[in-house]
Amino acid sequence: MIQRAISAQIYNDLTHFPAIAIIGPRQVGKTTLAKSLQAQLEKPSIYLDLESENDLRKLESAETYLSNHLDKCVVIDEIQVKPQLFPLPACANGLIAAQNLLGGR
Repeated sequence: MIQRAISAQIYNDLTHFPAIAIIGPRQVGKTTLAKSLQAQLEKPSIYLDLESENDLRKLESAETYLSNHLDKCVVIDEIQVKPQLFPLPACANGLIAAQNLLGGR
């Protein structure tokens, strides 16, 4: 795997911010980068690939699913497959705020 200069910055951002997005053109290594960073995390994590029907079903009720996994880093790949999730950042902000109130990060 190509070592990406941005890896260290994103990993650092994950220690300061409860949510980040990796965006860019097709086939540039976003998924590889996300999986590589996920492997380095000390916190438990879940990887969801929305091109997988099983993973897509898990987010039929995204707010419920995410609220059940507040203690984990949730990586959502191929989010463009389900445009209905684009309001998810607003939902995630509420969940992040609730988690912060409970003393988590």
